[in-house]
Amino acid sequence: MLFWDMHEPILVHFQVHGQTVNRDNYCAMSRNELKTAICKKRRGMLSKKVLLYHDNARPHTAAATVETVQQLGFKLLQQPPYSPDLAPSDYHIFSPLKEALRGHRFTSDEEVKEAVHAWLQEQHKCFFSVGIQKLVE
Repeated sequence: MLFWDMHEPILVHFQVHGQTVNRDNYCAMSRNELKTAICKKRRGMLSKKVLLYHDNARPHTAAATVETVQQLGFKLLQQPPYSPDLAPSDYHIFSPLKEALRGHRFTSDEEVKEAVHAWLQEQHKCFFSVGIQKLVE
């Protein structure tokens, strides 16, 4: 999972190999990792409104997830009910990432993680702000 703002990635969370994202581990990650990452990267941000834009995937729309988001003091921006399951931001980030990783052979999960982190660090700062701006178009 990737959480980002107009400046940079806030949190890159890799799911444990073989584990499926469900509402319980998504809520736990939000409480334990996302809130901490926002505190570290955006000091003072939690005193303002943090907006999360989710797609329509079940772990994101579950009542427990909505409750967790509210408990954390975040505001959840919903997708329109008839929109595709993927958020527009997924296309902005994951299409170029997929293209960059195409053709590479990785021998371990760690190599994949390193390649993803390296690609994210290579992106110009405006890459992330352009992605945010596309959400409001």
